[in-house]
Amino acid sequence: MIDAVIFDIGNVLLKFDYLVAARRLMAHNGLGEPPERPRVVAAKEALEGGRIDRAEFLRLVRPEFSHTGTDAEFVAMWEDIFEVNEPMVRFAASLAARGMPTYLLSNISCIHHEFIFRRYPVFATFRDGVFSYRAGMLKPEPGIYEIAIAQFGVEPGRALFIDDLAVNVAAAERAGLRGLVYDRADHAAAERILRALGLESPPRVARQDETC
Repeated sequence: MIDAVIFDIGNVLLKFDYLVAARRLMAHNGLGEPPERPRVVAAKEALEGGRIDRAEFLRLVRPEFSHTGTDAEFVAMWEDIFEVNEPMVRFAASLAARGMPTYLLSNISCIHHEFIFRRYPVFATFRDGVFSYRAGMLKPEPGIYEIAIAQFGVEPGRALFIDDLAVNVAAAERAGLRGLVYDRADHAAAERILRALGLESPPRVARQDETC
């Protein structure tokens, strides 16, 4: 029996694409070629892992995009890279509405954490969350799952963790959690597993402007 569900964010609840931010910054700053990817990725992962703060991240990444505007302008172009994954957001919201404890466990930076909680109402429905930049570690490091289990107060064998990366789910299972590897290109496969676990996803309701 499952009596708590823990969700990853990226490519589970929200689709994301860092190239959207890169192209926006390149256009804004008149760059014809993208910056060196390894340096940008290293800074992004350091921010997500809590090894550097926002100010240091901006100091490292702004020059990669030859950005001469303000920090606020850079952040505004960097943060908006998401799109709602409607089937999974409906499922998470329906669980919360039915009283099922739902939580978040995500590799995320302070910049994107603040943005998504400001932009997407579904995040107000979760009871709690463990975020890598605060935990000081990234999935699939074992410690982040231990923090989540203790912080949420869940019984691991009765809590389901949903993530799009198999390596993260495998680490969660080693910590005692139940796991589901989610592929947003095949939501129906997840539906079958959730149904078998007794976690029904609500039917989709067509909008009034949709035709059959």
